[in-house]
Amino acid sequence: MLVGHPFNPPQVIPLVEVVPGERTAEAAVDTATAFYTALGRRPVRLRAEVPGHLANRLQAALWQEAYSLVERGVATVADVDAAISHGPGLRWAVLGPFANQHLSGGPGGLAHILEHLGPPTERWWRDLGQVTLTPELATTLVDGVRDALDGLDGPELAARRDTVLAALLEAKSRTELP
Repeated sequence: MLVGHPFNPPQVIPLVEVVPGERTAEAAVDTATAFYTALGRRPVRLRAEVPGHLANRLQAALWQEAYSLVERGVATVADVDAAISHGPGLRWAVLGPFANQHLSGGPGGLAHILEHLGPPTERWWRDLGQVTLTPELATTLVDGVRDALDGLDGPELAARRDTVLAALLEAKSRTELP
């Protein structure tokens, strides 16, 4: 048994999470990985099965804090979206969190970042919000998205997003990146 979990929208996003079962032969994992690669996808192998797989768990962690920040009145829905899409999201679209942290560390790389920013980061982790998706919070989030999109409908927004994603993927394909 093996799961090939594409990321949405799969016609645009190349990620496929390959999740072997406990008794899946290594040859099956290699075959699936080669298959997805031949289709132009970017497979990643999970070493253990976890609910939500890999990418969904990472975005769920971000959503938790984003919802909490809105719930606590720290930022609006539009501000959170802007902070990610005009900040770390741009870097994350090119390199993942570890490679970006490594670059942030200058000549000392990730080791310097962990030494220098590790303790403050741990304090931030302890301060991250634990949020409950109450009906009131759901209403705040839905209203915030509606207000931020100012009448832009879902299909038009998806088409605009997919155009930018296609251009980004094309640019990435012309540059050798890990």
